[in-house]
Amino acid sequence: MLYKTNARSLLVTTAVVSWALLLANVLFSAHRLREQGVAQLSLPFLNNLLIVVFLVSVFLFQRLSTESLKGVDFIGYLWNLFSKAAVAAYVSVALFLGYKVMTNYADTESPLLLHLVYQINFGLLVVFLAKAFYIWRQLLLYHKNKFLQIAWDWFELLLGAMLLLTIFNFDYNSYIFMPLLALIGFYILFLCTNLKWVAYLTFSNKSRSLVLLGAILLSCYIFVRFFRGLKDSPNLVIDYTDVSFLLLAMMFVGSYTLAAFLVSLFSLPTSSVFEQKSEDLLNFQRLSQSIQQGQSEAQVYDMLFESTIKASDASASWFELIRNGEPQVTHLLNINIDQIKRIRHLLLAYNIHNIDYINNNLNRNPGFRDLMLPWKSLIILPIKSKNYLSGVLYLLKDIEQGFDRETVNVLRTFTSQTILTIENLRLISESLQNERYKEELKIATQVQDSLIPKKFPVDSWFEISTHALAAKEVGGDFYDFLQLSESRIAIIIGDVSGKGISAAFHMAQMKGIFHGLMQQDMPPSEFMKQANSALSRCLEKTSFITSALYIIDYSMKGFMFARAGHCHTLYYNAMMDDVFYFQTDGLGLGIIRDKSYANHIREMYYDYNPSDVMVIYTDGIVEARNEANDEYGEDRLKYMLQQTYHLEAEDIKYAIINDLENFTGPDNLYDDQTLLVIKFKPVEPNK
Repeated sequence: MLYKTNARSLLVTTAVVSWALLLANVLFSAHRLREQGVAQLSLPFLNNLLIVVFLVSVFLFQRLSTESLKGVDFIGYLWNLFSKAAVAAYVSVALFLGYKVMTNYADTESPLLLHLVYQINFGLLVVFLAKAFYIWRQLLLYHKNKFLQIAWDWFELLLGAMLLLTIFNFDYNSYIFMPLLALIGFYILFLCTNLKWVAYLTFSNKSRSLVLLGAILLSCYIFVRFFRGLKDSPNLVIDYTDVSFLLLAMMFVGSYTLAAFLVSLFSLPTSSVFEQKSEDLLNFQRLSQSIQQGQSEAQVYDMLFESTIKASDASASWFELIRNGEPQVTHLLNINIDQIKRIRHLLLAYNIHNIDYINNNLNRNPGFRDLMLPWKSLIILPIKSKNYLSGVLYLLKDIEQGFDRETVNVLRTFTSQTILTIENLRLISESLQNERYKEELKIATQVQDSLIPKKFPVDSWFEISTHALAAKEVGGDFYDFLQLSESRIAIIIGDVSGKGISAAFHMAQMKGIFHGLMQQDMPPSEFMKQANSALSRCLEKTSFITSALYIIDYSMKGFMFARAGHCHTLYYNAMMDDVFYFQTDGLGLGIIRDKSYANHIREMYYDYNPSDVMVIYTDGIVEARNEANDEYGEDRLKYMLQQTYHLEAEDIKYAIINDLENFTGPDNLYDDQTLLVIKFKPVEPNK
């Protein structure tokens, strides 16, 4: 920190001194022009050297200052740029207007005053460009990869090389330089496509960013207009439009500002959609936290009613709580009891009673049309577990096709989570009051079992075999998958600390977070960061979750993954005929509950070959013990894969599980066990 402070002080001093010497040289040359009519700089080489020193000092100072800006407060970045640099353009306008007023009042030209204003504006321009250059660098490299980092480093080196041309007074308008300038322009356009940060702005923040970006764009225009306007002035002894470095820096700053403005503007209409997704995820978490917060069933139904209305943008709604087999209306929105009775009577006539039902064209049905009601779409969502009906939710919209597939999936996710929450609330309540604890645990097991996929998609590229065994009636191990596209699938595995109901509850939370976040198709490392942020709000301080996320891309023949403190992945590489563990860094979710968690997650990409085998498991496999208290261990698991990699995935799994059972002996299960075996197939010819 002391080093940076001293370096900044030295750079400020160097910039001020070089600018002052440059000003003195320019004013002296302007005086000679006025007295002797000689329009030539004194010591032009020294003048060019001072320009370079001033540019380097200001840019390095801004680089050190901008490095202190951290986090994802993107509006803060834009405000910092506007308030500390972009306003320089408006100061420039004020100075030039003041000069015009003075010369018009005195009715005479003042070359020395013009040069003074010109030099001050040059300094303001350099400060603005340096600040904007490194603010945009911070945003451009948000979510960077190695390729983008290298591309930026080369861009900075290229601009540094331009400074050498300034020292030697090279004319960038020459035929030699113009093709190079065009190539650099295309390079700048490529860099300007990296605007990932814009996607993380909310609707209100995008509106504010448009104002700030517009002001920054206007600053660019003011400076360009000022210096281009004085380019051919006979009263000036120096022309900074000949400095190629300034030209390229302005080209980058202006282009990136314009690109950010346009992307923010055109993505503004869709911002509300992504905010709705985030709101759905937050509401899902609120439902998931109901047990921990000690809320009642009535409060859970309140949250369900509010969340589903927001998610579907329903025009009217009501909720019926089933008590002693009879429906009782407990929640209403924009509908009265008489209308409810008429709709319910018609549904009973059509034998639609407490079932999952959607009708997006009510006005085409004679019965509904005769009711003369304003609604045209209806969805019925029963809150029903395997053996028990808790309630029925009715949602209505005044437009046709009001409930699309995505909205229906979100609504069913809410009702599924409500079912799980209600069942767990009842389970806890009844287990504390009577001896029916085991019977209720079976219900929770059935609900939890419904969350675990029974089948993975079958594809010609790979095969998957799974094994899951809980140490108690309900466990904390989980795995799931999500088909991201025709050629990409996301697979997650995890282990919740602890066992029993609490672990199963957190497992359900993690499943909801997985499906909520991966709808945005984010990379594994980003998923871990956002999942940690979400879980930090609901996990007890003593709880954490280990997990690993894999995204397999069949078309690219590779997969990328990140682990959050989970067991290392065991892998067989068919090309090298080698079995090994991927040794990657990672920290469990919920252990560190601040932004520094991002420093503990690493992402890895690996190309797979036909016949490669990947073994994913929880610690209940390798930490299983026999009667002598010896662990099964990673070495024995690795040995089993070495002996069985040539088999099908299903046979590899059974071989490992049989060996594990032979090692531990019967009825010796102390922790949940989960095992996934993935084998990549050779390419099959089209038939």
